[in-house]
Amino acid sequence: MPQQTVVIATRNHDIATSLAELLRQHRCNVQRAEDPQQLETAIARHRATAAIADLELVSLEDVNRLHEQFGEVNFICTHRVPDEQMWADSLAAGATDCCYNDDHQEIVRAALGLRYKRATAA
Repeated sequence: MPQQTVVIATRNHDIATSLAELLRQHRCNVQRAEDPQQLETAIARHRATAAIADLELVSLEDVNRLHEQFGEVNFICTHRVPDEQMWADSLAAGATDCCYNDDHQEIVRAALGLRYKRATAA
């Protein structure tokens, strides 16, 4: 299986570092972007399979434009306090999920395209 590349677009160094460590545990190559242009460049240059976009840095319009340009990339939006409307707007823009930016396990799950494990009935 080829190594996946994930681009993280956030100004928050601690969040980026934590996400990068978790993604590397899944053998992902991780790149950073500090603005929408760097995000676009990194997706193209590194043939990213996923992009994590902090909505305080990358607008939904940018997510929509990038999704149209890179339809095969799995976009995950994050925010400090996402609500249902932000989640719906993120999905409408082409993202696969919108997560709290401190819910690192959920962000990684979404970035890797992992499904929830269902509990089995006893």
